[in-house]
Amino acid sequence: MNMRLLFFTLCLTVPALGQVAPPNAAGVSMGHVHIVTPDPEAQKRVWIDALGGKLVKAGPLEYALFPGVLIGFRKGDSIGGTEGSVLNRLGFVVRDATSVEAKLRAAGAQVSPTTPEIHRFTAVLPDGVKLEITEDATLDVPIKHLHLYFVTNQVEEMRAWYGKIFGATPGIRGKTRISDLPGVNLSWVPSETPTQPTKGRALDHIGFEVRDIKKFCSELEAAGLKLDMPPTPRPDLGLIIAFITDSWGTRVELTEGLNRF
Repeated sequence: MNMRLLFFTLCLTVPALGQVAPPNAAGVSMGHVHIVTPDPEAQKRVWIDALGGKLVKAGPLEYALFPGVLIGFRKGDSIGGTEGSVLNRLGFVVRDATSVEAKLRAAGAQVSPTTPEIHRFTAVLPDGVKLEITEDATLDVPIKHLHLYFVTNQVEEMRAWYGKIFGATPGIRGKTRISDLPGVNLSWVPSETPTQPTKGRALDHIGFEVRDIKKFCSELEAAGLKLDMPPTPRPDLGLIIAFITDSWGTRVELTEGLNRF
């Protein structure tokens, strides 16, 4: 494994047992990714059976729990997968890429050829959700969340926004512009043309867990940011939730309480 990837794997500071990472100074950490699918069982065959996530429930919602992130499933139709979306793919690091590749194929994923020298491959999951897998044989757990990949024609503007709003720390990985939050490395891929919003797609939104969501959202509004939905208690989920959308169409759910898993 190359040293840059090892550095970022270690910097995510994700607890080994699977819970959401502790927040940064802005009170933010990676929380969840939500997939809308007409066949939740097909998604569970990938995320639970093939990738080894732990099935957990929050009221009527089901999640696959991994170190640093929860992958949620909601039954419904979508307008397409991640190709063409501003959020192009998810990235995980695993201890044994060969084994994971075989399990994904068996679960029905379309797997691209492995890149031998860096032990990396991509897979298209049910509903067109793209996943990147990278191997680190020294990993302390079988699998861990690593990346969210954005594609945009405004890389610097988008990266600066995530730094301002969520306290994401900017950096460089090779030629790729990145930023780090606890539990995830945000990576930006340049595009010559604008990409499409996430809302309504199979990968409908990402979620960040925030400390004191009411205060956090009040500060966003005071800074001129419009909320799609204000902080709303959901006793059935054991959460308080809010929604915002970034200027490039990424739908973002804010949660307080997801860190109990």
